[in-house]
Amino acid sequence: METIPQIAAAMLLLCLLGGCASNPALNEDGFYQGETPYTMETDTMKRLEKIPELGQPQITIAVYSFPDRTGQRKPNTKFSQLSTAVTQGPEAWVINGLKAVGGNDPWFIVLERQGLDSLVKERQLIRSTRELYDGESDTKNVLKPLKFAGLIVEGGIVGYDTNITSGGAGARYFGIGMSEQYRTDQVTVSIRLVAVQTGEILLTVSATKTIASYSSGGDVFRFLDMSTKALEIETGVATNEPVNYAIRTTIEHAIFNMIHDGIGKGLWSFKIEE
Repeated sequence: METIPQIAAAMLLLCLLGGCASNPALNEDGFYQGETPYTMETDTMKRLEKIPELGQPQITIAVYSFPDRTGQRKPNTKFSQLSTAVTQGPEAWVINGLKAVGGNDPWFIVLERQGLDSLVKERQLIRSTRELYDGESDTKNVLKPLKFAGLIVEGGIVGYDTNITSGGAGARYFGIGMSEQYRTDQVTVSIRLVAVQTGEILLTVSATKTIASYSSGGDVFRFLDMSTKALEIETGVATNEPVNYAIRTTIEHAIFNMIHDGIGKGLWSFKIEE
């Protein structure tokens, strides 16, 4: 028959080995009481901001779409999952990355193309309102023409491979067990720089990042009273790297490589201090 000190020691050992898992903090209404929203700046974003000043006039550039071409769905072993494995709005990270190049001396003038329909409709509304109330002959408040881009950034998320490597280990001794598991996935993005006047693909770069997942847990199983009463305890914790963070840093790294390759091909250059 197991004694109380033995049971307590088993529980303490399990907590030390596997980590005591607990639910997230909930407020009085039963909702998750997490941290407030914040702006996250990645290391790759800081690298883009530290790029030296451009040695020529700012470059007008447009981003139309940066689609998910993987077709991957979130993995689920219990039921069919319709949610996609990666974000469907990576254009936002591409625009943020391009706007960050050069920091306070930005390299690129990024033009609005994602909401182009809304922009054109609003301009039409302004134009028709002015014609109605100010008359067609009024030329004082004529809308300026939209800027056109000299370069277009295209590409997308071209790869999302799951279970690149996976494994684990476990052990059990007198009813006390512990196990650890890990898995790595991989995401790949590709970027093309296209000249608007000729349609020529000036640059093509790609970047790949590994996404790591890790879990550990343990359990205790003991018979307490001549095989008629049993004690069973399980605990565990899992850590998954956010997929959105991985995609964002991969896109930013690809933009950094695009800047580097563009210098090598003479598309742009750093400003020379006199």
